[in-house]
Amino acid sequence: MKPAAIRTQVSSGGVIFRKVEGDDLEIALVAVKDGKVWSLPKGIVEKGEEAQQTAVREVREETGLSGKIMDKIGDISYWYYIKDDNAKCRKTVHFYLLEYVSGSTSDHNWEVDAAEWFPIEAALGRLSYKGDKEIVGKAKEMLLDK
Repeated sequence: MKPAAIRTQVSSGGVIFRKVEGDDLEIALVAVKDGKVWSLPKGIVEKGEEAQQTAVREVREETGLSGKIMDKIGDISYWYYIKDDNAKCRKTVHFYLLEYVSGSTSDHNWEVDAAEWFPIEAALGRLSYKGDKEIVGKAKEMLLDK
């Protein structure tokens, strides 16, 4: 059997937030895998696109929400396996903090099962992946410092 190929992939995504009653904060998450996995919106940086453009586009597509970038939160990297290609893939995701401008979570695209607003603490409990939780934790610190 041939050894697995090695691939790299670069994605970008965002933590879109809004202030609600008082100074409470909500962020939008997306559900995938038949609603079993909750994560941050993200997607592949397309040719000719900057990471920031990808973050804004992917947040809009996957959550139905438009936002403006406030700052970069950070990056996460991880490995996953692409079964059909017998390839290991090293994925790096750049994450940005976006302030909500307009839109509705009911306008999310077909790539996700659902998009919903959550109070930031509830979002931390709902997220399925450790890397996403770390990014939301950093976003929370950034927002509390503002």
